[in-house]
Amino acid sequence: MTLELSKKLLNVLVCPKCKGNLKYEETKSRLICPKCKLAYRIEEGIPIMLVEEAEKL
Repeated sequence: MTLELSKKLLNVLVCPKCKGNLKYEETKSRLICPKCKLAYRIEEGIPIMLVEEAEKL
């Protein structure tokens, strides 16, 4: 079950590694940091913002 992230939440979340902006990839339910080339998954509407659990792109 995929829950949509609120616009308010998306506006305040940043990459925990570089503090850069994230892009929401709704189709794959993840947040992307273009600078670090990392993808943070979203589980049941909750972003998993741990660098060690991010997927390398």
